[in-house]
Amino acid sequence: MDPNRRSILKVGVVDFGIESVPLPNGTTLDLPVIRHPGASAIVALDEHGAIAMLTQYRHAVGGWHREIPAGCRNGAESPLECAVRELHEETGLTARRWDHLGAIVTIPSFCDERIELFLARDLAESEARPEPDEIIRVERMDFDEALAMIRRGEIIDAKTIAALHHTQQILK
Repeated sequence: MDPNRRSILKVGVVDFGIESVPLPNGTTLDLPVIRHPGASAIVALDEHGAIAMLTQYRHAVGGWHREIPAGCRNGAESPLECAVRELHEETGLTARRWDHLGAIVTIPSFCDERIELFLARDLAESEARPEPDEIIRVERMDFDEALAMIRRGEIIDAKTIAALHHTQQILK
């Protein structure tokens, strides 16, 4: 336990606290910080150029939200192990080929969440096993249509935008 951290609330993956932090300019401040276990997000691309796209209910952003499959790491799970598990749970898909696309930090001003981005290919179908709190509709969407949806403002999820643009670079 960090002696410079005062825990305020820990529920699920949210670990909110106040941390006494010495800044590079010599000032020490109490800053609100959310600690997060990390996550993985997956662009699942099939042989026809379609991706698995979720429409998921997200209360915090006011309803239904378009995004790629993703989820939080469990315990000592590696980012790739998390990606494999989440892809299967949310879509029922498995993949024989995995490429790491990079990572994003979602809100660096007050949260340390880091999402590792993956491209999954050589897909096979099985049965999805979403968590009870995951209200998800899965569809196959043409990759280029997903990029067009970003341009039109229909996809606003940061991890999805970053992962699709990274994938676009690989596919060039």
